[in-house]
Amino acid sequence: MQIGQFTLANNVFAAPMAGVTDRPFRQLCKQLGAGYAVSEMVTSRRDLWTSLKTSRRADHTGEAAPIAVQIAGTDPEMMAEAAAYNLDRGAQIIDINMGCPAKKVCNKWAGSALMQNEALAVSIAEAVVAVCAPMNVPVTLKMRTGWCAEQRNAVVLARAFEGVGIQMLTVHGRTREQGYSGHAEYDTIAAVKAAVRVPVVANGDIATPERAREVLAATGADAVMIGRAAQGRPWIFREVVHFLATGEHLAPPLVAEVRRLLLDHLAEHYALYGEYTGVRSARKHIGWYVRQLPGGEAFRQRMNRLEQPTEQLAAVAEFMDEMGSCHERMPATVSSDELLEESAA
Repeated sequence: MQIGQFTLANNVFAAPMAGVTDRPFRQLCKQLGAGYAVSEMVTSRRDLWTSLKTSRRADHTGEAAPIAVQIAGTDPEMMAEAAAYNLDRGAQIIDINMGCPAKKVCNKWAGSALMQNEALAVSIAEAVVAVCAPMNVPVTLKMRTGWCAEQRNAVVLARAFEGVGIQMLTVHGRTREQGYSGHAEYDTIAAVKAAVRVPVVANGDIATPERAREVLAATGADAVMIGRAAQGRPWIFREVVHFLATGEHLAPPLVAEVRRLLLDHLAEHYALYGEYTGVRSARKHIGWYVRQLPGGEAFRQRMNRLEQPTEQLAAVAEFMDEMGSCHERMPATVSSDELLEESAA
C-alpha cells in the first residue's frame, strides 16, 4: 500500500490515541507488525508548542519511517502553521484530526466537532495541503461517520477532502455522539470507499484477526486501523497480518517474549518522560498488559503504589517470571469485546 512516496509494509495500522501512541508505543507497534502508526495529536496552538507535552509529542528520535504526525485545531492558518512546525521536526506525513470525540477537544470545535462545519473542515484540509504539497508531503485525514445519527456526512466530506488533495482517509465507524459506546457500523465506511479514489482505512471495534478480515470484506477498505485492542496487546498487529495472509492463527506470544517487550517498553518510556512522570504514565500500560492475566488486578493495585522506575521494573519482572513458571505462552481469559468495553469505560 502506498501513501505518497512511502510504500507501507502492510495494511494493518496503529491508530492515533491521545496519551497512548507516544514514540515508544509506536515503535513497539511497528516492531510487532503494524505497517503504519500515527502519533498522538499535536495542538495547532503556537503558545503550547514550547510545553513539555508538545515537545515530547514532536520528538521522533530514532523512529522508523514513515513518521506520521496528527495535528488538531480549528483555524486553517494555525493548522497550516502546525503542519510546518511538525515538518521542521521530522514529520513525513501530516494527518488531520477530525475524529476525536473527547469533550475537551470538541468543546473547542476541534476534532470530530469540525464535521458540523463542512466549509471550515474543507478549508482546514486545503490550507494544510497547501503547505505540504510543495514539499511532496502527503496529507491524510481521520474522521467519524458524522456528528450524530441524523448527520452522517462522511461521504460528502470525503469527496470534498479528496478534491483539495487529501491522499488517504480513515473513517471510524461511529458518530461523535456515540463516543466509543455501542458498536461500530461499517456501511458508511463502505459508502466512503465507493465515493473516492484515494485509499480508505476502516477503524472501529477491530479486535481480532477475524474481525479485521470481515471489515475489509464488508467495506472494501484498503486497510484497517486498530486502536484500543492494541493496548496491552501490541502483538495483535502481527496476528492480524499473519491471519490475513494465511487464514491461520499465530500461537499466543511466549511469556518470556512479553516480559522482554514490556521491560524494553518501560525503559524507552522512562527515557522519554523522565523518572517521575514516566513511572506514573507507565502504570496504564502495565495495567493493560496484565489485565487478562491471573492475579493481574492485584498486581496492578500493588504496582500503582510504586514510585521509582527500579521498583516498577523489578515488580514487572517478578510478576512475569511467576507467570512464566506456570505458563509458556500468554493465556487469554477474557474476550476481545470485553477488552474494548474496558477501554471505553
